[in-house]
Amino acid sequence: MSKIKVTLKRSITGKSDKQRKIIESMGLSRIGQTRVYEDTPVIRGMINKTSHLLDIETE
Repeated sequence: MSKIKVTLKRSITGKSDKQRKIIESMGLSRIGQTRVYEDTPVIRGMINKTSHLLDIETE
């Protein structure tokens, strides 16, 4: 399976509780923090809901 590199590029301050919980469940807490995930439908769904806050690269 391919990998997805996700970086938090915008603050979650002032965002809805749902978006905040999604970002926190992805393990992102600070701007510039990066995590690598397997490309699964669950991760893709999280990215789609918060794509305006994230920078996504496929590996």
